[in-house]
Amino acid sequence: MTGVYLFELASKQARYLAVRQATIASNVANANTPDYKARDVVPFSEVMSRMAQTTGMEMTASAHMTAGENSIPTKAVSADAAWDALDTSSSVSLEQEMLKAGEVSRDHNLNTGVVKAFHRMLMSAVRSG
Repeated sequence: MTGVYLFELASKQARYLAVRQATIASNVANANTPDYKARDVVPFSEVMSRMAQTTGMEMTASAHMTAGENSIPTKAVSADAAWDALDTSSSVSLEQEMLKAGEVSRDHNLNTGVVKAFHRMLMSAVRSG
């Protein structure tokens, strides 16, 4: 039987969501900064595929994963990908950033809901013997 690494995967996604939320907060904080370029993180699926390429995702114990803690890359948002930019020549769209923050919140709630359900299932299996 193979191990179940749901908690590890959920932890990685939680770290990713924290980095994404910090990036969004930075964009909002610098919305009125002249010539500020909005940033975003690459999608989680791309982060996981990069980790799979570098680590092979083949392991016999969770300690064998050696990816760095802060290995989530960010990318600049191009001016044509941004929505209405402010008059400050910043590429930040507050509406777009708020939608992204909502996505992060929804993904975080889903992540914690899955972990709670999995934990209850494991506890039920342990109690029933």
